[in-house]
Amino acid sequence: MLSLATACGGGESDATAGKGTPTPASVTAAPAAGVVAPAKVEVIAGLTGCTARIRIDADELRQGVCHTEEADYLITTFPEEQYKETWLESAGIYGGQYLVGSRWVVSAQPKMLTRLRPVLGGTIRQLGGTGPSAGPSAS
Repeated sequence: MLSLATACGGGESDATAGKGTPTPASVTAAPAAGVVAPAKVEVIAGLTGCTARIRIDADELRQGVCHTEEADYLITTFPEEQYKETWLESAGIYGGQYLVGSRWVVSAQPKMLTRLRPVLGGTIRQLGGTGPSAGPSAS
């Protein structure tokens, strides 16, 4: 596990540098979130004040559910950036907003994403729905 954390720490700066994300957005995250990248669901949940219940634990992703008085949300982490991008591409058919960081995604109502961003960093990404029920009736 230690070697994984060490290997990820070096690769993160390369991945972050090539993303074009404004430095202040990344820096606003709690430094712990960047240090443990790929972050664990439990770490991200802890930073948001929640204890996540793991609902998916697979090779490609881990996903936990947070239930709070304010809102419910999902935290999904990925062992590699490519898995995250594939997941986001698939989620795009449903549309919506997601808080996206280095190898993690938080799915919540837009108001909650706005509150979590200063704590976790990342970027709020709008995905466009393309499925038959992607939005209001298109009659």
